[in-house]
Amino acid sequence: MNDIRRTILWVIFGFSLVMLWDQWQVHNGRKPTFLPSKPTAQAPAQPGGTGPASATPAPAAAAGTAAAPTGSAAPAAAERVSVETDVYKATIDGQGATVSRLELTQYVEEMNKTGLIPFARKLMGMPPIPVVDTDVVLMDDGTPATRYLAQSGLLNPAGGEKFPTHLTLMAAKPGPYRMADGQDTLEVAFESQPQGGLKYVKTYVFKRGDYVIRVRHQVVNVGDQPRDPQLYLQLQRHGTEPSGTMFGTSTFTGPAVYTDEKKFHKVSFGDIAKGKAELPAASNSGWVAMVQHYFASAWLLDTPDSAKLKREFRAADLGQNQFAISMVVTLPTVAPGATQTVDSALFAGPEEEKKLEALAPGLELVKDYGIFAIISKPLYWLLDQLHKILGNWGWAIVALVVLLKAAFYWLNAKAYASMAKMKAINPKIMEMRERLKDKPQEMQQEMMRIYREEKVNPMGGCFPIVIQIPVFIALYWVLLSSVEMRHAPWILWIRDLSAPDPWFILPLVMTGTSLLQTWLNPTPPDPMQAKLMWIMPLAFSVMFFFFPAGLVLYWITNNVLSIAQQWVINKRLGVLGK
Repeated sequence: MNDIRRTILWVIFGFSLVMLWDQWQVHNGRKPTFLPSKPTAQAPAQPGGTGPASATPAPAAAAGTAAAPTGSAAPAAAERVSVETDVYKATIDGQGATVSRLELTQYVEEMNKTGLIPFARKLMGMPPIPVVDTDVVLMDDGTPATRYLAQSGLLNPAGGEKFPTHLTLMAAKPGPYRMADGQDTLEVAFESQPQGGLKYVKTYVFKRGDYVIRVRHQVVNVGDQPRDPQLYLQLQRHGTEPSGTMFGTSTFTGPAVYTDEKKFHKVSFGDIAKGKAELPAASNSGWVAMVQHYFASAWLLDTPDSAKLKREFRAADLGQNQFAISMVVTLPTVAPGATQTVDSALFAGPEEEKKLEALAPGLELVKDYGIFAIISKPLYWLLDQLHKILGNWGWAIVALVVLLKAAFYWLNAKAYASMAKMKAINPKIMEMRERLKDKPQEMQQEMMRIYREEKVNPMGGCFPIVIQIPVFIALYWVLLSSVEMRHAPWILWIRDLSAPDPWFILPLVMTGTSLLQTWLNPTPPDPMQAKLMWIMPLAFSVMFFFFPAGLVLYWITNNVLSIAQQWVINKRLGVLGK
């Protein structure tokens, strides 16, 4: 029975690691080794397509309702303004004053820096592939395959005359458009011509070091009749999602919505395309966001009386693999000659959990921990506290493992004591199996008798592993999701804890510790299982060559502490080396 249980545990653990390896390959842009991946839909190129997709809004906040207004495209001569701050390089299109490109200048995409191919080229004496460093591009108005825009405009819920939308030409007020040294605030304003009796003035306010762009919307009634407009805040993005990274899943990519009533709610591109997206009911609270790995964007209301403004939530499939999520805000009646001002905030930047918590309720949830959030969030909090003390994310990971091992010390001690007893009685078990090899039923009964007499629980050593696997997976999500780990150095050659070890030193150390642990564990009575006990650590360790260095560092530290504890227990019980 013990052999069967142990075999089942190894099979489950082995299959899990195979899936880990396969999906990590896909995450790094390679073809899956074992499991076929679902092809990602690619939108066809649109000739000259840099303008926003066109769709028609409807008053209902139902899923699949188009979220952007129809209109004839504005002339191609729309003015574009380039804005530079200490954290952004932005392009604002005069067509609707849309944020059509946004580069995060403090974050770099490093291509061709680490991995197996550069390492192999070094071994073969081939010249290295040039390392390309470019700013992270969060938003872009390029082809449908890369399009990602932040739009806003006005709707006329009563129908009839159209108000200015994100398709309306807007003129930029004179600059400057570059934040000068010592300057803390930069304002860029756009103004439309009257349309439907309303003039729309949109002002972007950039602040030094801030990834929140304040956007002031001024609705001026230049007509002779009162108007009841709606303001929509919309994010449009291509629907290309990254393939799975672990167990067939990945950090979430797509729209998200929050209200005080329904809380945080993800909306998948697939559900929008099928018209099955579940959106919250109209509310006096909430925001909309577009989420991806490490970075996100979100429209928030930032006006003092925002709790009095009712908002609806809409999602739309715009075609050509383009999707939109929007928040439609009902504004008070604007009397002739009056101006209605609404302040909003466009967050566009890294998913730094503490800063997101301070911006809006639930906004930190755009940092996706998957189904392990209940474990990952406290792990990240503890890791963050350790980082504040130690000043290095690598050492913070090491310290976190030490604390976790201390927390599980007595549980592990009992497990290792059980494994040591198993190791001590192993000669007796082997002799009995040889003696009763032709009588399997008697062999099983005799084995259970020996376990009872020696007071050994054959499953006692498995429980700590079962306990630690969720923690291991949860920490994987922390390392995978936390932008703080991105390009964070540890020591010497480890310059990026979120990337694989460029020299594969940590994976080799990981392999050595795994083999040492195997030697300390009791040898299974079955010869085939005994061989598997040595082969599987070698096979599984190969996958760690492509895991993030931070995760391998965690597992090495865990192994070393486990080995030390098990070594002491085995020596105390006199079974070391048996």
